[in-house]
Amino acid sequence: MSILIVGTTALDSIKTPQSENPRLLGGSASHAAVAASFFAPVSLLGVVGDDFPEEYITLYKKHKIDLAGLERAPGNTFHWEGEYEVNMNNRQTLETDLGVIENWAPTLSDNLCRQPFVLLANCAPQLQHHVLRQTKEARFVIADTMDLWLNIARHELESLLKEIDCLVLNDSEARQLMEEDNVVLAAQQIHRYGPKYVIVKKGEHGSVLSGPNGLFLAPAFPLNKVIDPTGAGDSFVGGLVGYLASHPGEVETNLHQAIIHGSVTASFCCEGFGLAATTEISMADIQQRMEALKSMVAF
Repeated sequence: MSILIVGTTALDSIKTPQSENPRLLGGSASHAAVAASFFAPVSLLGVVGDDFPEEYITLYKKHKIDLAGLERAPGNTFHWEGEYEVNMNNRQTLETDLGVIENWAPTLSDNLCRQPFVLLANCAPQLQHHVLRQTKEARFVIADTMDLWLNIARHELESLLKEIDCLVLNDSEARQLMEEDNVVLAAQQIHRYGPKYVIVKKGEHGSVLSGPNGLFLAPAFPLNKVIDPTGAGDSFVGGLVGYLASHPGEVETNLHQAIIHGSVTASFCCEGFGLAATTEISMADIQQRMEALKSMVAF
């Protein structure tokens, strides 16, 4: 089955103690769409400006991503600039320019509004809700979010949560949303807002799923070296929804495997700047790392 992914299609400028890389292809929708494309057909819904390089369009096409929903508008592409410390769990946002996405309100084509799997990748809740209202045959809807929206658009986010099947957020955001220090309790309490499934990302420590059948703890694939973690969370949810879309049967039956596949796919993202590493792997690489992870956790 196919997937509709909406979110930011961005240019990221990333600084680390070792390197500085300006205007890389990034954004939540970009990372999620590339990760999902290893498993299932993807339609990308996004907007870029006059400054968006044609080489990045070519990269999308390399992964056979449907770009019928990608608009080019007068102005600048969404741009994020950030700097990581030696401990890459810590980063600072230096600049954010919303550009053409600030007032973007897309109208979905008949094909896009009928996609069975919908990923509302991290972007403003108003935009996520605008897209969700236009979908007609969604079988499973996942939304990702971040602390910014909890701070400035909490009411809109809470309204969105009533209409989705699965919420993905990181551990600090789960604590903030529920005002609960215990991540496990926070995940379980988020269901009261509406989502049947809640996935809490814990970075290098994996993730926690809370659902009707209780908890599932998923490990992250251990890496010897992290180059750039930007987009890893988006790659995780993209790989997850891609796996779900590629496997028949109930979502509940496939969700544990989907989370592990998402985690493994995201691990490649961390091994290069932007999408450099993810766009050079194959499904065989993902399967090889899956087998390695299975041997690490078997007992």
